[in-house]
Amino acid sequence: MATNFMLIFKCLSQIFLLFSLLICFPNSLVVCHHDETESPAQSPPLIPQLLTFADQRLAVVYPIIQTFKNIITSDPFGITKTWVGSDVCNYTGFYCDKPPDNLTATAVASIDFNGYQLAAPTLDGFIDQLPDLALFHANSNKFSGIISPKLASLRYLYELDLSNNNFLGPFPTPLLTLPGLTFLDIRYNSFTGTVPPMIFMETLDALFLNNNNFIQTLPESLGSTTATFLVLANNKFTGPIPRSIGNTSETLTEVLFLNNLLTGCIPYEVGLLRKAVVFDAGNNLLTGPLPCSLRCLEKIEVLNFAGNLLYGKVPEVVCELGNLVNFSLSDNYFTYVGPQCRKLIEDGVLDVRNNCIHGLPDQRSLEECALFFLKPRSCLHPSWFTIIPCEVHAPQKRTSPKRYSKRKLVSYAALSRHRRLADYVL
Repeated sequence: MATNFMLIFKCLSQIFLLFSLLICFPNSLVVCHHDETESPAQSPPLIPQLLTFADQRLAVVYPIIQTFKNIITSDPFGITKTWVGSDVCNYTGFYCDKPPDNLTATAVASIDFNGYQLAAPTLDGFIDQLPDLALFHANSNKFSGIISPKLASLRYLYELDLSNNNFLGPFPTPLLTLPGLTFLDIRYNSFTGTVPPMIFMETLDALFLNNNNFIQTLPESLGSTTATFLVLANNKFTGPIPRSIGNTSETLTEVLFLNNLLTGCIPYEVGLLRKAVVFDAGNNLLTGPLPCSLRCLEKIEVLNFAGNLLYGKVPEVVCELGNLVNFSLSDNYFTYVGPQCRKLIEDGVLDVRNNCIHGLPDQRSLEECALFFLKPRSCLHPSWFTIIPCEVHAPQKRTSPKRYSKRKLVSYAALSRHRRLADYVL
């Protein structure tokens, strides 16, 4: 009897001790699982029972965000320290709004990681699992891998900025199926191969593909683009500028082809771009004379054909354009400039250094020019180069270059890897 009493007393004492520990040190006890095949870092985070979310949609994306947080390998500014608790809308970089399909709900609508320098081996399983996402901006991070095909499921996504990261592989074709995409920026990555011609048939307002490793002939579908800003610079695009570019006359305002491998003669259809402010095809392999159709670019401020194989006379009618601020023809083989063009040289607007123009300073040597012209050169339809497809009035009154000194030219901002272009475009 005494023995039984002692056993009962001992058990009650142990229970009392355990109860005391739970009260005094509620966080000190760990429940151990003996399954060694899976570590906590590999398991998807569970939604804690005590968290209360403002909307069920936030509860759904909470574990997705926490899973992504666990694969981030570098966070120099401590951004992810704020990704704690149920108030997802106050996580740094996350922004909530009412989704289009339910104006009484609250969902993660946009993400802005610009400049955070976060590093992660992939975005797969993260942004493609946020069904209400409309904007994703991630300039100047260290995200890598390939773009998941599941991205095509994001029905509201209309702005995507993956610029200045470490993405690899071919052009992310899932982007072609995003129905509402209007802004695409994938510059300064390591994408390779070809660009699907269909991308130029999407209803984009801005397309930035510069500073990758794309190599292909420019497709005729380029003339179908609705983009206002088109930047293809610093790749390996080849072939001629498509004549179909004339079809973009109502939309295209800034286009950069510079630093590629474009060949052939400049099509007179370039002169149809009546809304163009910037046209830059510098540092390519273009040849032939300048088409007089460029006289129709009445809004043009920057016109650059430097570093090509162009020759002949610089058309006086082009030098009559009144809004020109920077007209660069240096490093070509032009042989003549008239009085109107000489005025632009004096004003510092026209640059014709390193050509073959007799009597001007800083020109190529006679030997170098003679060697260039030893090889027969011509363009198809030479009569087209004299066509001016617009009504020409008296020379435009020149506007002082100071007026444009602080103008934001989006296309050239795209050549800076850390520049967030949505601030310029939108």
